[in-house]
Amino acid sequence: MRTRHTLTALGLMSLSLTAVAQDETPYITLASTTSTENSGLFDAIIPQFSETSGIDVRVIAVGTGQAFEIARRGDADSLLVHDTAGEERFVAEGYGTERADVMYNDFVLIGPSEDPASIREAETVEQAFSRIAEAEAPFASRGDDSGTNRAELRLWEAAGVEPDGEWYRELGSGMGPTLNTAAGMDAYVMADRATWVAFDNRQNLVLLFEGDDALFNQYGSVLISEEKHPHLKHDLAQQWHDWLLSDAGQQAIADFEVKGQQLFFPNAE
Repeated sequence: MRTRHTLTALGLMSLSLTAVAQDETPYITLASTTSTENSGLFDAIIPQFSETSGIDVRVIAVGTGQAFEIARRGDADSLLVHDTAGEERFVAEGYGTERADVMYNDFVLIGPSEDPASIREAETVEQAFSRIAEAEAPFASRGDDSGTNRAELRLWEAAGVEPDGEWYRELGSGMGPTLNTAAGMDAYVMADRATWVAFDNRQNLVLLFEGDDALFNQYGSVLISEEKHPHLKHDLAQQWHDWLLSDAGQQAIADFEVKGQQLFFPNAE
């Protein structure tokens, strides 16, 4: 007859073996953006990749600028961000070996339903930004060197505006927290559509401007240089990169919806 102590010992041994098995599961560390994480995309597609490959993907969700720095230091095995110019520069500088378009969506301008700067009537996104600046209406900027922040700054420049003053708030935060702050202060804000659709604390905020070609938002997958960082899991990262570009990966991206809306569009379409 087994004693209680024997059962306890067997149970502990079982837990220990389970922990070892879990530790032995191959994985990669992916540096990516808050928009892909906050929207729920990774929760939907990573399990599909893991099921077919046996590889787990552990995501570090930060602004694109921070993701580049993490990858430059060799602290991530792969990179998925949304700043094409920055991605191409990353490869040109020798930190990446390959970059590929994976999916896209767009940015939108959000603001209080009363729309004090009248951006609903703007014909271009540059005009919308000019109207916000002229009205000195509160604008919440991520201010975190993310892909969204970089795109926003390019649009201010295109509008001939150098945003400054009390009306322009640089928050240094991710997309979700920035939307929360904008909701609390009835401010205008530029967001990626995926995070906006998934965002629930809208209060008085509504979508006011969309559809300009300048608001196009491209995401790319980048493989990190083996020469720069030989310690990384390049073979596993290659499998993730290839899966994203495969029919299965592209279909998984296309199938992802929130509140009945498709949030990312595969580049194979």
